Amino acid sequence: MLDGSARVRRAAQGAKRSVEAVTTRPPHPRRVLITGAAGRIGTYLRERLSTSDWQLRLLDSRPFDDDRDVIIADIRDESALAAAMRDVDAVVHLAGISVEAPLDDILAMNIEGTWRVFDAARRARVPRVVYGGSNHAIGFTPRCELLRADVPLRPDTNYGVSKAFGESVGRFYADRYSMQVACLRIGSCDDRPRSPRMLATWLSPGDAARLVDACLRAPNLEYAVVYGISANTRAWWDLEPARALGYEPEDDAEIFAPEVFAAHEPAAGDDAEAALAGGRWTTFSPS
Repeated sequence: MLDGSARVRRAAQGAKRSVEAVTTRPPHPRRVLITGAAGRIGTYLRERLSTSDWQLRLLDSRPFDDDRDVIIADIRDESALAAAMRDVDAVVHLAGISVEAPLDDILAMNIEGTWRVFDAARRARVPRVVYGGSNHAIGFTPRCELLRADVPLRPDTNYGVSKAFGESVGRFYADRYSMQVACLRIGSCDDRPRSPRMLATWLSPGDAARLVDACLRAPNLEYAVVYGISANTRAWWDLEPARALGYEPEDDAEIFAPEVFAAHEPAAGDDAEAALAGGRWTTFSPS
């Protein structure tokens, strides 16, 4: 029978093991494939993800300078994707068109391309995909005090429809094939906020890397949809699902508020920019 001090020691050891299970770094760098690695967010990740924890393989359709494992290929190229997925532990899928575009372009890159990336990961037995989605998947959702991540999909554009599709593809592969999938509804990822709306939706480069890093590490990930924003004072999107995966944002757009309001008038409450999750994207004419 254990005495009191022995029980305390055993409890402390158990607590330590529990913490280490969540926070201990992998014993060797795990290989992560980033698609769209030459893009803005891909570049932020290349510059900021820990090289001691992650061995990056970088894929893009256009040439770019990087001395790591670089693959120049189209994500619709089945054989190139199969080669890119070899010996990979996780995929961060960012490739595709990142703005509103004609439907045929969106269908090719964001619909077919996303499907092919998920399926190539499945075929290669890659267990985890972090999908670079967008707030425009729920763009027509009205502003509220705190916007939960489980609201219905209400895309605002062709682009938004493609990002809603990506979330559904992720759900399918998680349910059918038991893949671990995190879908990031990215807000406005840029060096700094450039409009009043971005004071709420900004995702700093550093926090983008912290969010992806958390999704790559999360020990109990099955399927999750999370908002990708920083710890903004004016935020109205719920960050708790992201925090539950281990995301701890460090930046706040509020430090840029004086210069933003010096250059822009605040939008009226009934203006789409302030009233809807997707802002002015909800006013774009169909392409």
